[in-house]
Amino acid sequence: MTADMAFEPGRDAITADERTWGMLAHLSALAGLVVPLGNVIGPLIVWLARRERSPFVAGQAREALNFNITVAFGAVVCYGLTWLLVGIPLFVALALYWLGMTIVAAIKASEGVRYRHPVAMRLVA
Repeated sequence: MTADMAFEPGRDAITADERTWGMLAHLSALAGLVVPLGNVIGPLIVWLARRERSPFVAGQAREALNFNITVAFGAVVCYGLTWLLVGIPLFVALALYWLGMTIVAAIKASEGVRYRHPVAMRLVA
């Protein structure tokens, strides 16, 4: 078994409730489609509310928060590059990457896998 598996020797299996909250931590970032900075606020709320109840949920919420902070930073950079006409295609690529990786992370968390985004600044520890 690898470190990404749901069951590790010496630890209890991750419960269905923990998997659901881990998935919701990632999917809460979709609030960014409705509310400005909702992609950061959603995972932050899950992290603050559930971090002391489950190490798995805390880790997934923290990972979602770090990823969405990174994406928000990237969106600001894309906005700054719009005057060079490369910002708009970069923003579209970033948005598609964000949506795809958010869905992948939610699926992995629902399977009980401790998912880590391949590209994310680890600002919240």
